[in-house]
Amino acid sequence: MDQDIFTAQDIRQIRDRGMTPEMVLSQLQRFKKGFPFAKLKRPCTLGDGIISLGEEDIQRLSSLYTEAALSGRVMKFVPASGAATRMFKSLLAVHNRYIGKEEEEKQGFTLSADDPDERAFRECLEKIDRFAFFQDLKAVLSRDGLRLEGLIREKRYDVLLDYLLTNRGLNLARLPKGLIPFHVYPDHTRTPFQEHLVESAAYTKDRGGRVLLHFTVSREHEAAFLEHCERVRTCHEDPGTSFKVTFSIQKPSTDTIAADLDNRPFRDDEGALLFRPGGHGALLENLSEIRGDIVFIKNIDNVVPDRLKEPTFTYKKALGGYLLELQGRVFKVLDGLSQGAFERKDVREMVGSLREELALAVAEDLEGASRQEQVRVLLHYLNRPLRVCGMVKNVSEPGGGPFWVEHADGSITRQIVEASQVDMESKEQRAIWESSTHFNPVDLVCGVRNHKGKPFDLMAFRDPETGFISRKSYEGRELKALELPGLWNGGMAQWNTVFVEVPLVTFNPVKTLMDLLRKEHQPE
Repeated sequence: MDQDIFTAQDIRQIRDRGMTPEMVLSQLQRFKKGFPFAKLKRPCTLGDGIISLGEEDIQRLSSLYTEAALSGRVMKFVPASGAATRMFKSLLAVHNRYIGKEEEEKQGFTLSADDPDERAFRECLEKIDRFAFFQDLKAVLSRDGLRLEGLIREKRYDVLLDYLLTNRGLNLARLPKGLIPFHVYPDHTRTPFQEHLVESAAYTKDRGGRVLLHFTVSREHEAAFLEHCERVRTCHEDPGTSFKVTFSIQKPSTDTIAADLDNRPFRDDEGALLFRPGGHGALLENLSEIRGDIVFIKNIDNVVPDRLKEPTFTYKKALGGYLLELQGRVFKVLDGLSQGAFERKDVREMVGSLREELALAVAEDLEGASRQEQVRVLLHYLNRPLRVCGMVKNVSEPGGGPFWVEHADGSITRQIVEASQVDMESKEQRAIWESSTHFNPVDLVCGVRNHKGKPFDLMAFRDPETGFISRKSYEGRELKALELPGLWNGGMAQWNTVFVEVPLVTFNPVKTLMDLLRKEHQPE
């Protein structure tokens, strides 16, 4: 495949996105070649890849962490570019069933108990006063002379859904998830964006009261986030707390070209190439460019009301302290290596203490190697970004988990693996996948600077062979989509990694509207 497949207009379109024809050709080749599956050896379990912290550990690590936070080393990174469309999938499906119907048909529409989407909508109606947007919905209906109770009694579900989902009313289905009202308090409601402000103030604040947060948002929602931030942040600031909030947008240059089912460039109705977002792995560049030091990463929808936040604060500090303690030992070794201040016995101690904790694939005979070889090998394995990942017990949530993975060179490392990376046709691999005891809740703290205080080039530590290809559609036509190596799996595959068990109460994602009815998201 060569550049002759591109027209002059294609090449302009590619370059306008900050890409090159060679990059796009490489992506098209990937559709043909595919991605290799991860080779799972066994799941990481407590005592075999996952660490459990005792009360004394938590207290010690929290104290260590607090000093680093006060010194201004800590910030939080929140991927928040996702729209709430999936959250309202069932309601949108019901809403679409009204399209094209006559008024008489709409009024005669009956919700079926056998249809999962209509069943979810029925539950939504029955418990609608328990949602944080309830009063907003009543207000926007009242503005136009309508009453919620009357619409439900008269089964005018089409009108109610219009006001809930579209720009006729609250427009919830088109808002970013971070701006949907999630939680009810006595005198106000909060969005996930606000909950992240409150949460971050509890464990990332420096001595000057400054709290650093970075949100990745989509370009279409950037203005809404900026407006919301300016409107609500003062509600959570006081003389001892101020928020420094920054935003970035997933770059067009990290999008990937879509292909047709014959692996040729997919074109829209006007003949232009179609590009799609490359998944959350594309945010690795955003993470790299904020040039942080100690960075917490957490998804936008994994938040809880104030009454349940304390365990999150406790374990965030413990994870941060674990990273700092481990980082301190690694930096001490690296400083010694760079200064030439070590003996052969030191190598034995270095390798012995870090090989097990970091699962380093260091050869057993390194102690007998030349000094030059010892330095080269230890620098290779230790001079990397470091991450400590919280893991919760597996409760069958969709997503990845912690596994020991074997690589082409025979080495075995700890990795977060997604289902798309596993050959489920293999009975052995499927059995290993299904035997996993823990789940990845995206609860990470990352050390992204080296022992000299310089930021790592994070793109140098990803595994380009860990993306995946999926089937999607565009205006009724099927296509192939290419996902980049994920932010916390393939994008961090060559980081030094530790898994620590955290309590399940720290993991409360909201994937569907009905999740907001769980007791964890409701007032007491």
